[in-house]
Amino acid sequence: MNALKRCSYTINNWVEWLLFGLGFTMSAIVAAQVFSRYALNHSLFWSEELLRYSLVWFALLSASVLYKRKGHLGIELFVKNLPKGVQHKISTVIIYIFLLLNLIVTYQGFNILNDVHDQLTPALRIPVSVPYASIPVSFLFMVVYGISDILNQFKK
Repeated sequence: MNALKRCSYTINNWVEWLLFGLGFTMSAIVAAQVFSRYALNHSLFWSEELLRYSLVWFALLSASVLYKRKGHLGIELFVKNLPKGVQHKISTVIIYIFLLLNLIVTYQGFNILNDVHDQLTPALRIPVSVPYASIPVSFLFMVVYGISDILNQFKK
């Protein structure tokens, strides 16, 4: 197994564990918010903002895991309905198109981080760049996965 493929699997393994922890933490915060609101008659002012940002991280990291597992259903259905001789060629083109799009989104995501680095969120008072970092980080993972896929195709 080459170094990039090992790196790809290692990143994906860490992201999956992070998603598990993030999902568990979000569930605990929701439970605490519901308990606090209905039992104590006091709302946790920070919980909704933290959950919103956590959900963004969760969704984008989940998309990168789904990309790694080749689970984007629409593309698979499209390719599977083509003639057998064309399927491999289209799959290769799709990998390159996704790699290009992921590179563009990663680059633009870092540009956004540069633009918002000095702003703070209203309730948590954390830098806005923390939730926005989910964009370039998730898409950078997809870039690594895409390059790994391309290198694996050359080995076939």
